[in-house]
Amino acid sequence: MATDQLPLIKEFVAEVVSSDPLHEKFIRASLESLRSADAKDLSEYLSFCLACDMSVAQVADCYKTIVTDTQAEQMHFMRNKKYRCSTFAEVADHVYFDADYMRKYMCGLAVTSFLWPNHNALHKFFLGSFPADVGGTYLEVGPGHGYYFMKAASTGQFDRLVGIDISPQSIRMTEEILGHFGVRKRYNDQLHLIEADFLNMDMSGEEFSVIVMGEVLEHVESPEKFLARLRDLCNEQTTLYVTTCANAPAIDHIYLFDSVHHVESMIQAAGLQIDKSLHVPYAGKTLEECMDQKLAVNVAYFLSRA
Repeated sequence: MATDQLPLIKEFVAEVVSSDPLHEKFIRASLESLRSADAKDLSEYLSFCLACDMSVAQVADCYKTIVTDTQAEQMHFMRNKKYRCSTFAEVADHVYFDADYMRKYMCGLAVTSFLWPNHNALHKFFLGSFPADVGGTYLEVGPGHGYYFMKAASTGQFDRLVGIDISPQSIRMTEEILGHFGVRKRYNDQLHLIEADFLNMDMSGEEFSVIVMGEVLEHVESPEKFLARLRDLCNEQTTLYVTTCANAPAIDHIYLFDSVHHVESMIQAAGLQIDKSLHVPYAGKTLEECMDQKLAVNVAYFLSRA
């Protein structure tokens, strides 16, 4: 990718490298491997951040936050073979309900969708397999920074959109990105963003054509309950997209999946079948090596009712 043709990316990289020179090799290699469409999307995301009164330097700081925090959690995991926290209460106040930190964390996480090879692989899998011709109601559980919600809404032909997140800052950020990219105007009163606990919501009588739950299972104490709830909300035609990770420490990861088999056994036990899957092992390692050495693996699935 020619960064000189995309000045915002060039400026972003310069800011990252100036504060963390050791990250330069990684970030430049990531940019070289980016498809032109991804590079354009990254540039558009940076433009969106500027429209939200952030500077490129602030976006770079958000990215640095997630890099630094994830490295710290990886070191803890290597020493202890477990995540630092195991309950929602341990992380809620200083992550999900801390507006300033959550904004930095979510903005940085959105940028990793382009720059981290594992996250970029999930990004491409989602966009490449998303059912663009489906109507009905779209539900996203845990939209976080809102980028995937925006892409789904812009790609699909839905009549109605619903997003549920426990974090008030995530709801605000999703509203901002949907407004910036024209989704709010397109859907108006058929777009509902709800700050709530997904497990406690009454959605009886609702029918969803597509349900997305990205990077949620590792953040909750009982992921099997979330999968069972998703299964209850599916009919025979519902497309369900779920991502999670094994042996992948982060500041708010509390449920440790210790293998891909662990994830897939739980999915099947919930009454869901795997129609399409993606396994993304740690860079330079095979899936088998990752399982043996307890290295991170990202996984994504298109599911349906069994």
